[in-house]
Amino acid sequence: MTDMPPTSPMAAVPKQKVVAGVLGILLGGLGIHSFYLGFTTKGIIQIVVTIVTFGLGALWGFIEGIMYLVNGGKDAAGVDLV
Repeated sequence: MTDMPPTSPMAAVPKQKVVAGVLGILLGGLGIHSFYLGFTTKGIIQIVVTIVTFGLGALWGFIEGIMYLVNGGKDAAGVDLV
């Protein structure tokens, strides 16, 4: 039997602001960008708001997508977007 080195936990891989921004612009009403960044509750709320407002809630995700592209931000773990 060979000795295996202990597995080390993977370091948090930073998410990309371009991916978050494009997902927000294209699929913001479905909260896909929030799920990508780890904000599950926020993503579900965005889906509900979009359904209740008959699609007008998608502006929320669209605006957030633009903000991620321009300003960057942080994911749910607090890691800066690259």
